[in-house]
Amino acid sequence: MRFDDTILTPDPERRGRIVRVLEAALAAVDPAAATQAVLARNGDLLTVAGTRYDLNRYRRLIVLGAGKAGAPMTQAVEAVLGDRIHAGLVVVKDGHGGPTQTVEIAEAGHPRPNAAGVRAGERIMALAQEAGQDDLVIALLSGGGSALLVAPAPGLTLDDLQGLTDALLACGATIHEVNCLRKHCESLKGGQLARLVAPATLITLALSDVVGSPLDVIASGPTVPDATTWDDAWAIVRRYDLEDKLPAAVVRRLKAGLAGEIPDTPKAGDPAFADSRTLVVADNRVAALAAARMAREVGYAPLLLTTYLEGEAAQVARVAVALGREVLAHGEPVAPPACLILGGETTVTLGERPGKGGRNQELALAAGIALRDEPAITVVSLATDGTDGPTDAAGGIGDGGTVARGRAAGLDAEHALRRHDAYPFLAATHDLLLTGPTQTNVNDLVFVFVEKAAVG
Repeated sequence: MRFDDTILTPDPERRGRIVRVLEAALAAVDPAAATQAVLARNGDLLTVAGTRYDLNRYRRLIVLGAGKAGAPMTQAVEAVLGDRIHAGLVVVKDGHGGPTQTVEIAEAGHPRPNAAGVRAGERIMALAQEAGQDDLVIALLSGGGSALLVAPAPGLTLDDLQGLTDALLACGATIHEVNCLRKHCESLKGGQLARLVAPATLITLALSDVVGSPLDVIASGPTVPDATTWDDAWAIVRRYDLEDKLPAAVVRRLKAGLAGEIPDTPKAGDPAFADSRTLVVADNRVAALAAARMAREVGYAPLLLTTYLEGEAAQVARVAVALGREVLAHGEPVAPPACLILGGETTVTLGERPGKGGRNQELALAAGIALRDEPAITVVSLATDGTDGPTDAAGGIGDGGTVARGRAAGLDAEHALRRHDAYPFLAATHDLLLTGPTQTNVNDLVFVFVEKAAVG
């Protein structure tokens, strides 16, 4: 994976080292390599992370899935099982497709579900329902799967799901909260795909994009028991005062569920999971540890602080800067030159008429403002999928010169931050991270690079 060279402009030497760290993180969570690493085949014997499956037992092998990493994960499965695969469909984000042999790749909208996603969802439901007791189904799930695996629940439409998604993104709901409501308004999420597949044997391989990698949250947990309830879903509506902001049909469905008129999603112990196994093949921690190894190689003392980072992006930026100042002033928790690493996923609460950007760009801009005239600290925020929010950027860099470079271009950093308009500002200051789609997604990574002494 190569970053656009414009990011090197302000300081080629320092930023060259930083880019090597970012590239190492992305390489470590290559979805094809991660998927193929857990699969081994010897004739008719398939081994999945130590568990053996006799392929002669199965009439058909079907591959289903959704997520930004779906194409390379599918290619890895086909490399091992290509001649045994009967059929399959994996839905990926627009522009994230790739060549496959038997399994079809469908592209659809993200983060806002679209008609292509609904069509793919209908076909996945049909394939799942065809599976019988003597079939083996492999499900491939990765970041973005929640928006891509679309199947409106009875009584709801695509417009209803889009309205739900828009309201949740605008209020700053966490990914757990977003997925809870999606599970209760759709027909595949929250263990419901497993219910359709049963009694076939089901193996799920997941590339985690969720803090802590809870299985019921990755892609909204279509193949695992759902821990959330109708009560949980309605509590989120109340928490963000969404009742009047959601489509009327969504509100009616949630209230019907609360009243016991609609069955809840399948829970632990449900027969749907009797012959089902789920394995996380790569996650944020894998990427963070690889970044730490490369940071040491290029001269920084690395320290992984957390892979559970959450919070409002601009506020997290201030914490990141504070950590950098502590390193610079007191050599704690590690002496400079240092690279602090934090993994997870922040949020942005949008105001009216927001500009162009994403949570990682907003974090970088806020850090640049806090670092005004501080040349020794650089904060980087990276979306590992290469697409931060509804943009083609992977995130951004904030350092002591960000504000001044923006001012020289006639831009006001504070104004851009208030308007959630980080993209054009960071583009003008050569602080925008551009990679193109990485075809992986394991949350975000925030780096705080601290030089040994202030550099002019």
